[in-house]
Amino acid sequence: MRSAWLALIVSLAAACTAAPVPSVPERPHSFVEAGTAVPGLVVDMRYAGSRNFVGRPIAGYEAPICLLTREAAAALAAVQRDLAASGLGLKVYDCYRPARAVADFAAWARDLEDQATKPEYYPNVEKDQLFALGYIAERSGHSRGSTVDVTLVDLATGAELDMGTPYDLFDPRSWPSDTSVSAEAQANRRALQAAMAARGFRPLREEWWHFTLEGEPYPETYFDFPVR
Repeated sequence: MRSAWLALIVSLAAACTAAPVPSVPERPHSFVEAGTAVPGLVVDMRYAGSRNFVGRPIAGYEAPICLLTREAAAALAAVQRDLAASGLGLKVYDCYRPARAVADFAAWARDLEDQATKPEYYPNVEKDQLFALGYIAERSGHSRGSTVDVTLVDLATGAELDMGTPYDLFDPRSWPSDTSVSAEAQANRRALQAAMAARGFRPLREEWWHFTLEGEPYPETYFDFPVR
């Protein structure tokens, strides 16, 4: 009997000292699904599938949905309403991006043996220069929840407007100010920038599709809850 009690005490002690099972971070209530909050928004979450520069689904993207802070979603809805008057709308390629996804990008960039997507996504840049040139980083504003990658679409046809380069092309031609793209593409880039700026989104110098909400609610917080 004494040995049975001793065994029970030992097992209870072991249970108390065992490392706790880490909990999966959950989406804060301050984040919403933009596909619902922004009427008519076209959602094409590239990192939830294989149509991206890594060539596979990215860590942390468990569903093809666009999550944003309530403030960013409200501002994006205002942009959508403004554009509708001209027969245009928005398509999103990426929204909130978990920190684990950013780490996944970084790990891919360090794997110099994997060059499978070079012809499509970085034909004029060497992979070992992606960090130095700013195309890949250890942290991303997307993880703060108020940054979006977007383009313009024709509401009548759903077709994307010509922006001069595909989304996520690592190349100077993707800079909004680049003048080597067609006059039509330059005009479309200016239209996108003007529409986004009118509702408080600032652009990124190197990417025509990237915008961050001014006065974002979490300027110093990099979230890591999964997209689901």
